[in-house]
Amino acid sequence: MGAAENGGVACKCMRERSLKFNSSSLSGGGGGVFRFLEKRKFRKNLVNVFPIPLLRWELSSSRSVARTNRILSLDAREKSRSRLFVLSKHKRVPIFVMMPIDSFCTDTSGDMKIRKIKALTISLKALKLAGVYGIAVEVWWGIVERTSPFAYNWSLYEELFKLISDSGLKLHIALSFHSNMHLSSAVEGRVSLPLWIVEIGRHNKDIYYQDRNGLSNDDYLTLGVDQHPLFSGRTALQCYEDFMSNFVNKFEALIGTLIEEGVKCRYPAHPFGDGRWRFPGIGEFQCYDKYMMEDLKMAAYHEGKPQWGNTGPQNAGYYNSFPSEVPFFEEGHDSFLSDYGRFFLEWYSSKLIRHADVILAKAASILEKYQENEQNTLLLVAKIGIIYWWYQTVSHPAELTAGYYNTALRDGYDPLASVLSRHGAALQISCFEIRDNETPETYLCSPERLLQQIRTVSKKKIIHLTGRNSYERFDKVNMILSGNIA
Repeated sequence: MGAAENGGVACKCMRERSLKFNSSSLSGGGGGVFRFLEKRKFRKNLVNVFPIPLLRWELSSSRSVARTNRILSLDAREKSRSRLFVLSKHKRVPIFVMMPIDSFCTDTSGDMKIRKIKALTISLKALKLAGVYGIAVEVWWGIVERTSPFAYNWSLYEELFKLISDSGLKLHIALSFHSNMHLSSAVEGRVSLPLWIVEIGRHNKDIYYQDRNGLSNDDYLTLGVDQHPLFSGRTALQCYEDFMSNFVNKFEALIGTLIEEGVKCRYPAHPFGDGRWRFPGIGEFQCYDKYMMEDLKMAAYHEGKPQWGNTGPQNAGYYNSFPSEVPFFEEGHDSFLSDYGRFFLEWYSSKLIRHADVILAKAASILEKYQENEQNTLLLVAKIGIIYWWYQTVSHPAELTAGYYNTALRDGYDPLASVLSRHGAALQISCFEIRDNETPETYLCSPERLLQQIRTVSKKKIIHLTGRNSYERFDKVNMILSGNIA
């Protein structure tokens, strides 16, 4: 649910009293690389458009000097494995258009197929003529390894990649190890987890994330099963690694013309698809499956506080709570500032960061020989959510429930950026098109300040920052703003 759809509900939660991060506005202006979006005949197919920069820009914080972009150089003293592709500042940032979520449908045999191939072919050629660089495609685990373990069927993607290649467009590939059954209102294009995983889940709901009421989110496997061989003798991490290896073996000829996206870093704390959450609720912690709780108990034991491992915070509110209603996100006893609060949030966020670290390490190992070739434009990418509501409070509660231990007193994106830097991975974020003045003041939102914080840490760690829009936007001002932020 978008911010504009919500009314003005009064909120008495404490505003942020001191932020250590630069809050200057992001620069506007820029070139006309988004102008093709103004042509109405393309609108149906442009679900998400986002720039994938092969360079990093230093943006001025003043809108009046928005065109004074310059390329940063790589400091040889840094330990980052990231490579900067040095391009002329006069060249445009490559634009990729996301394939619509309803591009696939189910045939009579139950297999997924491409819908309306002729119309898609025409659209791809039109996008090429409009100056689009490439197409972003989600490669779903639930389509490829659908029926049984190790039974990989790439036929749908072989056909799709050929259509895109024949149109003269590049590929941006996102390997998706989750489901979108509850993430989309579209009837077509819904993809579950592999059916054999779903069958395991029928007998063991703890393979999915659970909230404190025991409600499961079967769009995702919980981080708690990363190391448990529950899936035909394999752990979840081994399933992901096998899938990545099989993908590379199948499409080896394409490696070097695509950008590989490795991991999505976020707990599903705001499940809008099933009605539990609506904007601007703070969300709920997703750690109550038995495997996560076992890990929490072990962490508490090693901390010398075994009582802290019995459960998550009991005063953290509900999905649609406001911070002012929730003691854990205020200052005081048993709040996020208490010893217990710090322990829990450190554990909760570190599980997410360790997961990203392992996945990226496996992906980097599989793709190492391609990354070493400087002619390739292969780039590992980790995706995070931009949780911008309640950003102007001290606790940043909506970020905390999503797994980002980011508050007015702590930079929660620095540890993740360190992991990405070590693996030479880029960071992809959403909401490039949303500005502070487009969000309800009541909910203390600040997408621009959050984006500025992430840009700052990306610069510090020398990692590429890429982005995408979250909503369809056709107004010129926002398209130009998004282009400059990239």
